[in-house]
Amino acid sequence: MILYHGTYQEFDKIDLSKSNKGKDFGKGFYLSENEEQAEKMAVFKSLQYSGKPVVLKFEFDENLLNQDLSFLEFTKYSKEWADFILKNRMNENETNIHQYDVVYGPIANDKIGVQIRNLIEQNIDMDVFLERLKYVQGITFQYFFGTEKAISKLVRI
Repeated sequence: MILYHGTYQEFDKIDLSKSNKGKDFGKGFYLSENEEQAEKMAVFKSLQYSGKPVVLKFEFDENLLNQDLSFLEFTKYSKEWADFILKNRMNENETNIHQYDVVYGPIANDKIGVQIRNLIEQNIDMDVFLERLKYVQGITFQYFFGTEKAISKLVRI
């Protein structure tokens, strides 16, 4: 499969130490199967960090999932997905709360982020949060590569 990473500067080597904590699936390298999504992220990041939009392209053998790599998959918004996102976003440590090499699932974009904030601040409960997710349109998905082992399986093209 072909995966894309949107960023604000060109680089040759993926350095997980440069990843930020408190992200959806933890500290790692995020990619998308959707090139347009990666392009939008590149523009967003370039505005945020005063760079230029760059989309990097990688090839990945998906047969490695659950064979050579530990893999967690969320195919839709769910309580399990929400719990996982909350734990990762609230993690203050540099070490991830999980040991998965690769995680796949919906992105908690700005619309979802508002609801997550409401949930964290206890303005809504999990049932209300999940009910509101039913009305979110245009779910986009992401791949998280969180270990050196996983990163080593990405081939830049």
